[in-house]
Amino acid sequence: QLQLVESGGGTVQPGESLRLSCEVSGVTSEDYQFGWFRQAPGKEYEGVSCISRSGTGLRYADFVKDRFTIFRDDAKNMVYLQMTDLKPEDTAVYYCAGAWGTSPVICSIQPKDPNFYWGQGTQVTVSS
Repeated sequence: QLQLVESGGGTVQPGESLRLSCEVSGVTSEDYQFGWFRQAPGKEYEGVSCISRSGTGLRYADFVKDRFTIFRDDAKNMVYLQMTDLKPEDTAVYYCAGAWGTSPVICSIQPKDPNFYWGQGTQVTVSS
């Protein structure tokens, strides 16, 4: 069964960067699509970014375009989210989620997708 463990969260100042990591285990990671999601206090879960099984299909929420980059290293069974120019509104618990990649080029950032397995989350706080 797919298991995911996130790391790399922390507290940073506005404009700084963080790289979140997601360790994949229990499956062959190259068969899966992965996404990053977040939940801010008092708000619904929202999709941030996703990467397809092949790594060629990428999607980003409008609020993180040109600031965040998702990538994967299947040799290391890792998925990453590089976050730059962080803003206070990026403060949230960030979750890595994975689902069987039915297509090599399509991925989902729909947090209500029932096919996703979720990690425990890592806190990101952006504050001056």
